[in-house]
Amino acid sequence: MKPRPAGIAGAPTFADVEAAAARLTGQVLDTPCVESLTLGQIVGARVFLKFENLQFTASFKERGALNKLATLVESGQPIKGVIAASAGNHAQGVAHHAQRLQLRAVIVMPQHTPTVKVERTRGFGAEVVLHGDTFDAARERALAIAAEQGLTFVHPFDDAAVIAGQGTIALEMLRAQPALDTLVVAVGGGGLISGIATVVRHLKPTVRIVGVQTVRFPAMVNAVKGTQHPQGTSTIAEGIAVGQPGAITQAMVRALVDDLVLVDEGDIEQALVMLLEIEKTLVEGAGAAGLAALLKEPQRYAGRNVGLVLCGGNIDPLLLAAIIERGMVRAGRLARIRVGARDTPGVLARITAIVAEAGANIDEVHHQRAFSTLSAQNVEVELVVQTRNREHVAALVAALKAQGFDAGTY
Repeated sequence: MKPRPAGIAGAPTFADVEAAAARLTGQVLDTPCVESLTLGQIVGARVFLKFENLQFTASFKERGALNKLATLVESGQPIKGVIAASAGNHAQGVAHHAQRLQLRAVIVMPQHTPTVKVERTRGFGAEVVLHGDTFDAARERALAIAAEQGLTFVHPFDDAAVIAGQGTIALEMLRAQPALDTLVVAVGGGGLISGIATVVRHLKPTVRIVGVQTVRFPAMVNAVKGTQHPQGTSTIAEGIAVGQPGAITQAMVRALVDDLVLVDEGDIEQALVMLLEIEKTLVEGAGAAGLAALLKEPQRYAGRNVGLVLCGGNIDPLLLAAIIERGMVRAGRLARIRVGARDTPGVLARITAIVAEAGANIDEVHHQRAFSTLSAQNVEVELVVQTRNREHVAALVAALKAQGFDAGTY
């Protein structure tokens, strides 16, 4: 546990978060924060999920966006419009609440932002500009447009009003689940974890706060821990794919957060599929990062009361389909089996009959003659089959071998 130090330049106070909560009341959801008994049994801890994917824009980001826009309106200063750079969720939050407050909104997004996020942002009436391959490139373009057109830049994380808005999540979590002693939070630029830490260090400083980044975008880990992990180019957790953390948030994370950990793409995919299957809730890659950390190092959280923020649910349907299928492969519920046999009439029927008797279901069959390395009298059959688990796959391969076939998995 880290005590709150004094004088972090530009950081919001607990009073700022309370003021944000008052502005947000009735404008964003006080989302459920409930225990997952099944996930708790799996990781050996009590696990509480904060369902921020249920917000209207399917992300916590609208909290900070609304608080920032509301403070601009309250200031009484003339506003020509607002502009933001975002991979998607901050964009939707700014666009939605700018529309509600009748403000012009321009959003600059990286070119490869998932289509679902781009279209939803346009649907809220924002002008969308696609620029660059990364958030940082989009931000530079947004700052240039802001200067050219006199627009107010709404930073996605390095802004006291935005951080304060995100901190309202912790107020709700501690009110709903006062027994929480650990919070595991996804980290991109650091706005979410900084806001949460502001509240926790004031109300319950003994709570342990752990930040999670993907190994492909470890910018905050490198900045705070002094490591030099290489920076990647893409991740399924694009919501936390930030190349440079904020100055304010970096100082706050260093001062208020207990630890930062890294998870890889497979960890995130597994967590996403588990949340979909067990909790029947859809999250994007960033939204699954907290659970990914628990699954990767369960001993670290054993016996603790752990709160996770399911911070977003905006995921491209095609990416989701690919992740689900890959998850089934890892779990042994979808397998690819190669079977070599003499090329005689009825051999394919024999193979499929063995598969049926073993209780597996065939998804695909590829019958190879010309593209096989086997002798000309033989045939290679590739099967994609639905199975129960890895043990079932092994039993199916054994059954094929018992009938004289050369069988194995890829």
